[in-house]
Amino acid sequence: MKIILKTFIILFVFANISCKAQQMVQTTKDVYLLKINEQQFIDKPLKNLLKEIKPEIKTADATNENNPYYFSFKFRTLEQRRKNMGSKEDRVSLYVYVRTPIDWKYEERPKGQELRWAKEEVEKYGDLIVVRIKVIQPVEE
Repeated sequence: MKIILKTFIILFVFANISCKAQQMVQTTKDVYLLKINEQQFIDKPLKNLLKEIKPEIKTADATNENNPYYFSFKFRTLEQRRKNMGSKEDRVSLYVYVRTPIDWKYEERPKGQELRWAKEEVEKYGDLIVVRIKVIQPVEE
Protein backbone atom coordinates (compact mmCIF):
# COMPACT_ATOMS: atom_id res chain seq x y z
CA MET A 1 0.00 0.00 0.00
CA LYS A 2 2.85 2.38 0.85
CA ILE A 3 4.51 1.65 -2.50
CA ILE A 4 1.30 2.45 -4.38
CA LEU A 5 0.88 5.70 -2.45
CA LYS A 6 4.53 6.73 -3.05
CA THR A 7 4.22 5.89 -6.73
CA PHE A 8 1.02 7.94 -7.01
CA ILE A 9 2.63 10.94 -5.28
CA ILE A 10 5.71 10.77 -7.50
CA LEU A 11 3.58 10.55 -10.65
CA PHE A 12 1.39 13.43 -9.49
CA VAL A 13 4.39 15.67 -8.77
CA PHE A 14 6.01 14.77 -12.11
CA ALA A 15 2.78 15.48 -14.02
CA ASN A 16 2.35 18.79 -12.23
CA ILE A 17 5.90 19.90 -13.03
CA SER A 18 5.57 18.80 -16.67
CA CYS A 19 2.37 20.79 -17.17
CA LYS A 20 3.88 23.98 -15.77
CA ALA A 21 7.06 23.68 -17.82
CA GLN A 22 5.31 23.56 -21.19
CA GLN A 23 5.19 26.81 -23.11
CA MET A 24 1.85 28.17 -24.27
CA VAL A 25 2.96 28.72 -27.88
CA GLN A 26 4.46 25.49 -29.21
CA THR A 27 4.19 26.38 -32.93
CA THR A 28 3.29 29.50 -34.88
CA LYS A 29 -0.24 28.06 -35.18
CA ASP A 30 -0.58 28.70 -31.43
CA VAL A 31 0.34 32.41 -31.41
CA TYR A 32 -3.37 33.32 -31.18
CA LEU A 33 -3.35 31.78 -27.67
CA LEU A 34 -1.43 34.82 -26.47
CA LYS A 35 -4.37 37.03 -27.42
CA ILE A 36 -6.88 34.63 -25.87
CA ASN A 37 -4.86 34.64 -22.64
CA GLU A 38 -4.00 38.34 -22.87
CA GLN A 39 -5.07 39.12 -19.30
CA GLN A 40 -2.36 36.78 -18.04
CA PHE A 41 0.28 39.14 -19.51
CA ILE A 42 -1.24 42.61 -19.05
CA ASP A 43 0.68 44.76 -16.55
CA LYS A 44 3.46 42.15 -16.46
CA PRO A 45 6.99 42.35 -17.90
CA LEU A 46 7.49 41.51 -21.58
CA LYS A 47 9.91 38.73 -20.61
CA ASN A 48 6.99 36.77 -19.08
CA LEU A 49 5.22 36.76 -22.44
CA LEU A 50 8.38 35.90 -24.39
CA LYS A 51 9.02 32.87 -22.14
CA GLU A 52 5.75 31.40 -23.41
CA ILE A 53 6.87 31.43 -27.07
CA LYS A 54 8.75 28.37 -28.28
CA PRO A 55 9.10 29.17 -32.03
CA GLU A 56 12.04 31.44 -32.75
CA ILE A 57 11.22 35.10 -33.25
CA LYS A 58 13.33 35.98 -36.28
CA THR A 59 12.62 39.67 -36.75
CA ALA A 60 11.27 42.49 -34.65
CA ASP A 61 10.58 46.15 -35.05
CA ALA A 62 9.69 48.80 -32.52
CA THR A 63 7.40 51.78 -32.97
CA ASN A 64 7.82 54.82 -30.77
CA GLU A 65 5.96 57.45 -32.75
CA ASN A 66 3.79 59.04 -30.12
CA ASN A 67 1.76 56.66 -28.04
CA PRO A 68 1.19 53.66 -28.39
CA TYR A 69 4.61 52.06 -28.18
CA TYR A 70 4.81 48.54 -29.52
CA PHE A 71 6.93 45.70 -30.85
CA SER A 72 6.08 43.85 -34.04
CA PHE A 73 7.42 40.28 -33.86
CA LYS A 74 7.65 38.03 -36.90
CA PHE A 75 8.60 34.37 -37.25
CA ARG A 76 10.21 34.72 -40.68
CA THR A 77 13.40 36.49 -41.71
CA LEU A 78 13.26 39.58 -43.87
CA GLU A 79 14.59 37.54 -46.80
CA GLN A 80 11.85 34.91 -46.34
CA ARG A 81 9.22 37.65 -46.33
CA ARG A 82 10.63 39.27 -49.47
CA LYS A 83 10.62 35.93 -51.32
CA ASN A 84 7.23 34.98 -49.85
CA MET A 85 8.75 31.84 -48.31
CA GLY A 86 7.69 29.92 -45.22
CA SER A 87 4.49 28.26 -44.17
CA LYS A 88 1.19 30.11 -43.92
CA GLU A 89 1.33 29.76 -40.14
CA ASP A 90 4.77 31.39 -39.98
CA ARG A 91 3.33 34.55 -41.57
CA VAL A 92 1.57 35.50 -38.36
CA SER A 93 2.55 38.80 -36.74
CA LEU A 94 2.55 39.41 -33.02
CA TYR A 95 2.15 42.99 -31.82
CA VAL A 96 2.96 43.66 -28.19
CA TYR A 97 2.12 47.12 -26.88
CA VAL A 98 4.13 48.41 -23.93
CA ARG A 99 3.62 51.23 -21.46
CA THR A 100 6.83 53.21 -22.03
CA PRO A 101 8.92 54.23 -25.06
CA ILE A 102 11.21 51.57 -26.49
CA ASP A 103 14.92 52.35 -26.73
CA TRP A 104 15.24 51.04 -30.31
CA LYS A 105 17.59 53.02 -32.51
CA TYR A 106 18.17 51.68 -36.02
CA GLU A 107 21.42 53.59 -36.38
CA GLU A 108 22.88 51.80 -33.33
CA ARG A 109 21.93 48.32 -34.55
CA PRO A 110 24.29 46.21 -36.69
CA LYS A 111 24.16 47.15 -40.39
CA GLY A 112 21.94 44.71 -42.30
CA GLN A 113 20.63 43.26 -39.03
CA GLU A 114 18.44 46.16 -37.89
CA LEU A 115 15.35 43.95 -37.62
CA ARG A 116 17.02 40.79 -36.29
CA TRP A 117 15.72 39.70 -32.88
CA ALA A 118 18.39 38.20 -30.63
CA LYS A 119 18.20 36.56 -27.21
CA GLU A 120 20.08 39.54 -25.75
CA GLU A 121 17.11 41.74 -26.61
CA VAL A 122 15.05 39.94 -23.97
CA GLU A 123 17.46 41.23 -21.33
CA LYS A 124 17.35 44.75 -22.73
CA TYR A 125 13.58 45.03 -23.26
CA GLY A 126 12.23 42.29 -20.98
CA ASP A 127 11.22 44.64 -18.17
CA LEU A 128 8.91 46.76 -20.33
CA ILE A 129 5.31 46.38 -19.15
CA VAL A 130 2.79 44.83 -21.55
CA VAL A 131 -0.49 46.74 -22.02
CA ARG A 132 -2.00 45.03 -25.07
CA ILE A 133 -1.47 42.09 -27.42
CA LYS A 134 -2.58 41.85 -31.03
CA VAL A 135 -2.15 38.88 -33.39
CA ILE A 136 -2.56 39.27 -37.13
CA GLN A 137 -2.72 36.31 -39.50
CA PRO A 138 -2.55 37.32 -43.17
CA VAL A 139 -5.52 36.41 -45.32
CA GLU A 140 -5.05 33.39 -47.60
CA GLU A 141 -4.69 34.19 -51.27
